[in-house]
Amino acid sequence: MLEKDLGGELKKMHDMSVNIILPNYNSSNYIDLTLKSIIDQDYKNWKLIIVDDSSDVKTKDILCNYLNHKNIQIIFLKKNKGQGFCRNLALRYSKSDFIAFIDSDDLWHREKLSNQIVFMEKNNYDFTYTNYDTFRDDNLKKNKSVTPPLKFNFESFINNTSIATSSMVIRGSLAKKAKFTRAKSCDDYYYKCKLIKNNKLAHCLNKTLTYYRIRNNSIQSSKLRNLIWIWKINRDLNKLNIFRNLISIFFITVNSIRKYGIR
Repeated sequence: MLEKDLGGELKKMHDMSVNIILPNYNSSNYIDLTLKSIIDQDYKNWKLIIVDDSSDVKTKDILCNYLNHKNIQIIFLKKNKGQGFCRNLALRYSKSDFIAFIDSDDLWHREKLSNQIVFMEKNNYDFTYTNYDTFRDDNLKKNKSVTPPLKFNFESFINNTSIATSSMVIRGSLAKKAKFTRAKSCDDYYYKCKLIKNNKLAHCLNKTLTYYRIRNNSIQSSKLRNLIWIWKINRDLNKLNIFRNLISIFFITVNSIRKYGIR
């Protein structure tokens, strides 16, 4: 499939390197499936950087099974630093043409990287994302399909945060121009805002290539917490006034219900 899609561009595309950043914490129930979806990619010029945020023994034992994989680098932290710190640390180690992100409980379609890199190269895009299906902890069956807008600028993104972090691929030179916040929630929100401001636009590859897990035990508690952190980030970092911030929170809430439902 990869050769058919790329044709004469195959050699050039294989020369393009991808670093995949994966922050990890106590993910023993999920991490094997996530890593399998990365290892099974039909695009092979990738390196996975896992930053383990002082996980439990069970999770570390699973990760140790991958220590000898030639494409996987694992950094074990002695103290828990938070997801934003882990992503920033991995960014410092990244020296690739493209940078992709995935969370430790999400999954990728086998052709995710190859399709997205072709899309970016053909259109000269620097920041892209894909459609995604959501699924819940209790099974792997699709819950909802999320089709984000085909492009975002800063003003549209702060009203509709439909870019799943695990769906993003960003050109390396752009990806390193921003950092994730140390917020306890939504550490990726300002990172996306900053990149879109720097790049003017982010573009969607209109294919479902990412699968986003919704953990049942934190759905309700996280919604209010997420909105509080987005409010703080909008106020302190995006420098929105109260009126603009209220509009942002309102539309983010409406779009969240559309994406994930009430429960």
